[in-house]
Amino acid sequence: MEQYAKVESVAKLRYLRISAQKVRLVVDMVRGMPVNQALAVLHNSTRRAAKPVAKTIESAAANAEENFSLSRDELVVSRIFADEGPTMKRARFGARGRYKPVLKRSSHVTVVLTER
Repeated sequence: MEQYAKVESVAKLRYLRISAQKVRLVVDMVRGMPVNQALAVLHNSTRRAAKPVAKTIESAAANAEENFSLSRDELVVSRIFADEGPTMKRARFGARGRYKPVLKRSSHVTVVLTER
């Protein structure tokens, strides 16, 4: 019995200036979906993170088509996750000379597509 290795196409989006918590809400919507359906869901989403996540999925699909000659119709979002990126620390000055820290969070998105 021959064992075939599953072909995985990967795309990463790094240093996205949206917090990972907000990106995970979008990422959870498309996990496990076929690529065309996932892109349709993202294009109709009103969340700000939907556009960069859709571009990352499109990039992974283009990688699969170019590098492995796979059809876009046969691809599924098998793994997709958002990790925390570096946090920029900024300041806002409050009343009575107080210091109010502002944390500008970022995230890294990883998309892995496999054949159906």
